[in-house]
Formats: sequence, C-alpha cells, structure tokens
Amino acid sequence: MTHFHLRQKLLFSFILILSLTTFVSSHSRPYSTPSVTHITDSFPHVPIESAFSNAFGASHVKFLSNGSMVTLALDKISGSGLVSQNRYSYGFFSAAIKLPAGLSPGVVVAFYLSNADKFPHSHDEIDIELLGHDKRNDWVIQTNLYANGSVSTGREEKFYLWFDPTQQHHYYSILWNSYHTVFFVDNIPMREFTHKNTYPFIYPSKPMSLYATIWDGSEWATHGGKYPVNYKYGPFVVSFTEMELSGCIADPKVPFSSCSNSNPSGLDPVNGAEFNKLSQQQIAAMDWARRKLMFYSYCNDRPRYKVLPAECH
Repeated sequence: MTHFHLRQKLLFSFILILSLTTFVSSHSRPYSTPSVTHITDSFPHVPIESAFSNAFGASHVKFLSNGSMVTLALDKISGSGLVSQNRYSYGFFSAAIKLPAGLSPGVVVAFYLSNADKFPHSHDEIDIELLGHDKRNDWVIQTNLYANGSVSTGREEKFYLWFDPTQQHHYYSILWNSYHTVFFVDNIPMREFTHKNTYPFIYPSKPMSLYATIWDGSEWATHGGKYPVNYKYGPFVVSFTEMELSGCIADPKVPFSSCSNSNPSGLDPVNGAEFNKLSQQQIAAMDWARRKLMFYSYCNDRPRYKVLPAECH
C-alpha cells in the first residue's frame, strides 16, 4: 500500500470515528433552552428528614444541611430509598437531584408516586426514572404512568438530557391533578398526559405516596442484564435537595379520600385554574423538548401496540 493510500485510509478512519463519536454524544451538546416560568417557585421547600421515612436501606441514607438534603447510596449490599410520610390525592412534587458520576450502567434513580403497598393488585404509579449510562450512553430520563395495576398498558417515554446531570443539582418535577399529569425537567415540560373521559381507567386516581430511591435495575434497564451494575465503580451516591410536596394530603382512614370538599380548587392552587392547563410558553417549550430530546414513545411502538392506545391518535 502506498503512503498516499495509507494516509487516505487513516484519514477515513479518523473521520468515521469522529462522526460516530459525534452521533453518540450529540444529545449531550449544550442547547439554548426555551424560556419558561419556573413552576418550582410556586411551592415551598419541605424539610426532607421530617417529610420522609426510610423505605429500605436505612444505613445507606444520610441527611445533611439540617435535614434539607439527603444522599442515597447503592452498593453491592443494598440500594436505598425514602417514602413520604403522607399520601396525596394530587399535588406538585419536585426535587433538585444530582446523579452519581462515572460509569453507572444498570443504576436507576427513581422519583415517583405509587400506592403499590396499599393496592398491590390494582396500584397506580407516576414515574420519573433516571437510567444510568456506560461509555456509549448518557443518563436518560424515562417517564411513565399507569393505573389500576395495568403495568402492560404503561405509557413510557424516554428523553435525553441537555446537560450533565452529575455535575450539579437539576430540578425534576411532577404536576398531578384532576386535569393532567405533567413531567418537568428544570421547569421545562417534557410531557403532558391529560385526563379525558376516553381513558379514565388508565389515569392514576387513588392516593399515592412519593418515593425517592436508588437501586440496581440491571435486568430491567439494560436489555436483560447486558450492562449490569459494575460495583467496582461504587458506591453510587445520589443527592436530593430543595424538595417540594404540595397538594391534597389524603385521609389515611379513607381509602379513596378526596379533597374536593375540604380544598375547593379556588383555595387549592395545585388543582386550581392556574395549573389546569399549560401556558402557550410552556406548550412551546414542551414542543422543543419533544422534538430535540425524545427518542422513545410508546405511541410509536408498533411492535408493542398493534392497536395504538386512544390518546396516541
């Protein structure tokens, strides 16, 4: 092979590697994000230590800054998690979260609402799940919701983030009321699921607790264990702060308690006019997020759904 052809081959290989690298990491490129109203400014912070109880892995939970911050750890012995002291019939739930740095395939950080402990065969969930990465992938956020235990009808959507979530805290938020459920990242709406009469049975409606957890999701999150958690890079530590829990606190004595009488919408901002629909600014920001960052939606998953769910049309 001549020197010319060798140089050509090396140049081609370099361009190929560069293009592949650019493709893989393109979603990490800094974006100019849309301007939005900060919904997180509408609600007060709560002291995490008094608002939550240990769910599991108590020895891996550490409260800092007078209980306003908490770290949860995952190692080969255990993960860890917190559960809210109260159950909510609806509300706004938010936390500033800083994810574990380094290689983290199989690590799952979850910030979600559930009532599986009270309704094991017909439970509801609203999920934010942050899925760890290996050398080829960045952390991603998966959102999901379902009702009445219908896991098979989950409504998953996955997004890349436009920042490195391991460098500092970022806001991850859920607005859930009788009109819609909205998922936010740094106050930008990523997804809205509206409550319509066409599918009432898949809209979460029973009181739920709020959970913050870190756990080994190797089998579930990495194609059947293709990239299991490598504990030589552990422990994996996630930090939560600036926690917000506002809404209808359900009566523990009433299984399906409602706040419609005690908290009419005029006195309850979470279920009131201000939060029953997105503003035009928020709609434009959500359109940006979905065009730029969403890489999976159940509405596009034809192999899974031969007949698409009604809301996809």
